Amino acid sequence: MTSKDHEKIYDPLMEGTDVPADGDFSLEEILAEYGTSREQKILQDVERTISAEAQEQTLVEPEVETPAPDAEVQEAPPKEEVPTEPPEEKASRRSHKRILFPGTYRGHAAPPEPEEPEEEPEPPEEIPLEEALPRSPHPISLEEVVGSTVDAVMEEERREPLIRPRLGLFSRRKLEETEQIPQPPEEPPEPEEPPEPELAEVSEACGRAWKSHRSTVPAAFAMALVPIVILAAEAYGVVIPWWSDALANRAAALLGCLILSALLCRQVFSRALHQLRRHRCTGEVLIALSALVSAGDCAAALLSPERTAVTPYAAAACTALAFAQWGLSRLSQGRYETMRTAALDDEPPYLVTETDQGACKQSGAVRGFYNTFKSDDMPTLWQTALLPIVAVGSLVFAGLSSLGQGRGGDFLLNWSAILSAGATFALPLSWSLPFSRLSRHLQKAGCAVAGWQGAEKISARRGLIVTDVDLFPPGTIQLNGAKAFGEELPKVYSYAAAMARCAGCGLERVFDDLCRSEGGWRETACDFSFYEEGGYSATIRGESVLMGSASFMRKMEVRLPGNINLKTGVFLAVDRQLAAVFAVKYNASENVDFALRMIRRSHMVPILAARDPNITPALLHRKFYKKVKVEYPDLSTRVALSEAEMDRGAPRALLLREGLLPYAEAVVGSRRMCAAARRCTGLSLLGSALGTLLAFYLTSLAEYRLLSPLSLVAFLLLWVLPVLVMADRVGRY
Repeated sequence: MTSKDHEKIYDPLMEGTDVPADGDFSLEEILAEYGTSREQKILQDVERTISAEAQEQTLVEPEVETPAPDAEVQEAPPKEEVPTEPPEEKASRRSHKRILFPGTYRGHAAPPEPEEPEEEPEPPEEIPLEEALPRSPHPISLEEVVGSTVDAVMEEERREPLIRPRLGLFSRRKLEETEQIPQPPEEPPEPEEPPEPELAEVSEACGRAWKSHRSTVPAAFAMALVPIVILAAEAYGVVIPWWSDALANRAAALLGCLILSALLCRQVFSRALHQLRRHRCTGEVLIALSALVSAGDCAAALLSPERTAVTPYAAAACTALAFAQWGLSRLSQGRYETMRTAALDDEPPYLVTETDQGACKQSGAVRGFYNTFKSDDMPTLWQTALLPIVAVGSLVFAGLSSLGQGRGGDFLLNWSAILSAGATFALPLSWSLPFSRLSRHLQKAGCAVAGWQGAEKISARRGLIVTDVDLFPPGTIQLNGAKAFGEELPKVYSYAAAMARCAGCGLERVFDDLCRSEGGWRETACDFSFYEEGGYSATIRGESVLMGSASFMRKMEVRLPGNINLKTGVFLAVDRQLAAVFAVKYNASENVDFALRMIRRSHMVPILAARDPNITPALLHRKFYKKVKVEYPDLSTRVALSEAEMDRGAPRALLLREGLLPYAEAVVGSRRMCAAARRCTGLSLLGSALGTLLAFYLTSLAEYRLLSPLSLVAFLLLWVLPVLVMADRVGRY
């Protein structure tokens, strides 16, 4: 190499830099210049390790160096191209010191002749760049990630908890967390109603049952009268051949009458078995048992010589069977009348259902009527709860009065007497008579009540909701005249019809007919509102419209003419200016007046849910019975109650006629029937209990003369008379 090769080439662009001019660079110089990446840092660590071993021969040169002319310059190994750095990074390295390996000197002069060179330790081999750099991560699959996550979670669960479990206060036993967060209660599924048969088929079946039951009633009573008449004649001293000769003859005759009565009233025994299968104990069950025990006593009088020589009590059992058969006949009659009325129309005009305020008339539907109708009545439930006590008590009392006193032969005698006194004649009539009486009355009025449950539901509260259409049906509201103020008549008619239509009151039909006849058009009202003061407001064609009574207009600051004096007038204002006045007349209906009087007599209160501002309690006092009392709630309640008529509740009663009278008859009649059934049931159960105790007292004293069959029948008939009177009053209102 010549000296020219070692001369520094001047380049104005490279002035002030440490870059050699010849362009030959070593690997260490390049890394010193561009040692900012991670690979460069690793190589610097390797260089520091090498320089620590050869620390004595390491030189630091801040300036640009020139290799010695005689020294052989090692060529740098081939290296990838290094990207050019911006000038800012180059300027920042001016103060950097470069580390020179042995064999390099500072300055431009020729280096001095070295003395005998010492043996230098061989530098370690350079670590390849690929080995010094960290290996790139290998791709990881989703299965490996999920597996590692699951393993980590299971490892955490196997670890011991940091907090030691709690111990009891005076125990070594660990406390366990027993408190559990209660789950939210699940809503019970709504019970599905069983399918209902066709009401026409049910009506035909009830009709056939009624004919079958009533056909044997006269014969049953005639058969029951035979022993009663004979006993009454004997009581007055009349000697009857063959009857008065011996006790066996009387027992045989009474047993024959009892068997014939049982054959005529065999449906009583069928119903008793049916009720027992349903786990019900009604009057029919007790009467059937009394007939069987009386038949056994008649047989004992024929066969047992130990029995006391008194007449058996079969006459009371025969009469009880006749009354039970009559009760079945009246019950089937009531069912037939009800189902015949309900089967007249699949979609009746109205139904009656219950609300929190009272009975409410709604749109008609018969679905659900039969399921409500066939539910158990209250007398059946009361008898099921108390009559088993009477039956068991009669058996116990019979044992005490006979076996307890050493008279075992009188056991059937005493049991038949006590059981006949407990099976009063009024038991099978306490529900059938009031129900049949009401069904017959409502059938003539075009109504039907769904049995006890339907009647009890709609009459539980002493109120029934009535609307303005109920009080003033179509045809009773008339328009006597109209006068416009600054507006055209078709316009005010159209506006009035639109307001009445949105209000849903009885004036809707009146103004619709007027608008149609006078050439008006159908308008649509927006932003409709009710006012407590007695009026409405809405927006029609961008105009603010008010409609209501005179007091409402004054409160809304609408000026009215001074010569207008209408108590039932309807006023219309457009943009707070009086537009029209309508003279409306409300005519009272005789049926409505009779219905209000009937409601008053039954101690019920009609709830006025009218939307017409003119229909108030004051108007009702002027038009109808002066002593009528109505409940007049606030506006929001009235509107809500009137909207309840659009719902479809469970049908408790069906109405096939328009007007307030059928509606009032269904509700009032249901209330009177429920009251009569409760009284009759209570009275019959009281008579059953008293008869059982009285018969036990007399049989324990062996006073059969006082407890004769004729006196026992008379005692039982006395409990029937109040039931007949109360049942007859159900249809008189």
